Amino acid sequence: MNREWASVPIGIDADRWVSRGGCRTVLAVAHTVVSCQRLLDVVDLIETDPRVQVVFTVAPDVFNHGVDGYLRELGALVVPWAQATRESFHLALAASSGGLTEIHAPVVLMAHGAGHGKTARPPSRGGPIVTDPPVYGLEPQELLRAGRVLPSALLLAHRAEREILRRQCPPALAVAVVTGDICYDRLLLSLSERDRYRHALGIGNAERLVVVSSTWGRDGSFGAAHDLLPRLMTGLPAGRYRVAALLHPAIWAHGVRQVRAWTGDCRAAGLILPAPTEDWRALVAAADHVIGDHGSVTAYAAAAGLPTLRLDGDWPQRCAPGTAQHLVGQKAGRLRLDDPLEPQLRDARPLDTGAVAARVTSHPGQAGERLRRVLYRLLHLSPPGRHRRVEPVPVP
Repeated sequence: MNREWASVPIGIDADRWVSRGGCRTVLAVAHTVVSCQRLLDVVDLIETDPRVQVVFTVAPDVFNHGVDGYLRELGALVVPWAQATRESFHLALAASSGGLTEIHAPVVLMAHGAGHGKTARPPSRGGPIVTDPPVYGLEPQELLRAGRVLPSALLLAHRAEREILRRQCPPALAVAVVTGDICYDRLLLSLSERDRYRHALGIGNAERLVVVSSTWGRDGSFGAAHDLLPRLMTGLPAGRYRVAALLHPAIWAHGVRQVRAWTGDCRAAGLILPAPTEDWRALVAAADHVIGDHGSVTAYAAAAGLPTLRLDGDWPQRCAPGTAQHLVGQKAGRLRLDDPLEPQLRDARPLDTGAVAARVTSHPGQAGERLRRVLYRLLHLSPPGRHRRVEPVPVP
């Protein structure tokens, strides 16, 4: 996106114009809406500190459409990528590795989903068959550049990910820090706001909310089961059920108008379709049932204790063994679209919540404090005596 370079608060003459000087500058590198949402959870831990100035940039990515507008709607200061790669910062935060070699700052790299739960996507048709695919995000090609470890800190949600690093990319063990999962922690806190979310969504006391989650790609529920939403809208009794669809922001790359057209009949029948920038955790916290695929939202919902049904799909091939996603794929009941739907929902029960949660994070409820310690260490600042608590997500 072509935008003028910012002269304040970064730039060669910025000290002449700033109203608060001497700040440590932190660059939040947003690749996609999903990675941006994860960054916002982390930025929230430091941006209230008067010694810290946060600026954002949008990195090159096939799915970065809409990120710039999303950040500007939030009031964030967004600098062009060309400027971000020509300035120096005290710290950079990212939830994807693309383009980070161009950033002049120590880099904190984190996952943008429920840990590192996916295997690397198989090669294109005609390529070699991989019998033991690596875990995505922890491969040498993601973490090493010219033989050197790219991030100064690699944030992990679970200690088991250290063992994956030991196999896949041993040099990165030196910078790996197990912090837990702040996204999951905020989801759990948000469960206490369930009534407020339901009221904002227009869900009646006698209605049950069914949330359908879809990751992107042809093997996600939206891409693979075109009749899923229509069948739910026609197969569940009106007045007793409401249906919401949480579509991965990358699905909206087809175009907002197109996605809304594809879901037009369902929306006319009452489907709740939040914008891709809405915080999905409010919908999950408000839900009575979740129907999902191998995406992170399904794993988070199961870890939060929601009755979860799964669709058929490439769960074993797409989920890394031992992860929450893999466990949900093994244990969740399968939704049969050709059978009556209401009895299947009535019979659905939560999975072993403790078992799923134990695979999401090694430090439940502690991610905020653990992340804060890493950030302040790299900023060479002492943590403030008082700090902002991790809070529930906003009401939709």
